[in-house]
Amino acid sequence: MSDQDCSIPETKMGSDASRIGEVQEWLAKTFEAAGKVVPEFEYTPRSVAHLHNLVTVSKAKDEAARLVARDYRQKAAEYRSQAARIKEILENVGLAQESLPSNVVSSAQVLANVANLLNIRDTELSSFLVAMGDISLRKTDVEDKKATLQKESKVLLDYTRKAIARLTYLKRTLSQLEDDVAPCEVQMENWKTNLQVMAAKERQYMQQCANYKAMLNKVGYTPEISHGVLVEMDEHRKDLEKKTKPILDTLRSYQDLPPDKALAALAIEDKKRQFAAAEKYLEDVLHSALATTD
Repeated sequence: MSDQDCSIPETKMGSDASRIGEVQEWLAKTFEAAGKVVPEFEYTPRSVAHLHNLVTVSKAKDEAARLVARDYRQKAAEYRSQAARIKEILENVGLAQESLPSNVVSSAQVLANVANLLNIRDTELSSFLVAMGDISLRKTDVEDKKATLQKESKVLLDYTRKAIARLTYLKRTLSQLEDDVAPCEVQMENWKTNLQVMAAKERQYMQQCANYKAMLNKVGYTPEISHGVLVEMDEHRKDLEKKTKPILDTLRSYQDLPPDKALAALAIEDKKRQFAAAEKYLEDVLHSALATTD
């Protein structure tokens, strides 16, 4: 490794050591002035850098404060010297404060207080007029700002009143909703119970519907055999009963006649033909009804 490479870490270590020394010295002086002991902490690069920045800023502010204090002391000395000179001049012309009447001293003190209050350097009339004009302008500015603030305050007050009214309404609504919670919960429980009952009934009805479908499939029910078809077939059945009733009555009347084998055979054959014709008519009606339904 070259000499140049070795000099860089040594320089950095020396710089860190000097910073730590400055920080320790500044901390000791600061805490000693406050009557406290420096707390123990670890000197890390980050803490040392932060404290060194504080030391630099503090020293700069202390130096500025010393300069300002020295300037104030110098001005105070000059003001005391000037006051002594003015006092000597006033004593020489017979205007010393001790020789003046009390009302004159009081008026002069009031004039000085007013000058200090107006922040003017002399007691000439022009200075007072300028100061009073400045105060008047400031008063006007303050009144304008006051009027603006009053308007803003009025708007804010209006907003506040509206917000309070809305808050009151919301609180009343919340209280009403809280009062309605218990009845609604009871109603919800009733609806829940009814829903469970309806679900059970639904399952029961679906099971019954499945049973009925199985029963209809078992008996050979088809969609073609509808209620209208059955009603129409029943009407045809009634018509056939009306038509066959006289034949049955006639056959019953033949049962009361004396037996005549030849006539009875003829009558039976005639009735058989009528009955076959009636059955054929019934079958035709049924086939025609089914075809119409299709």
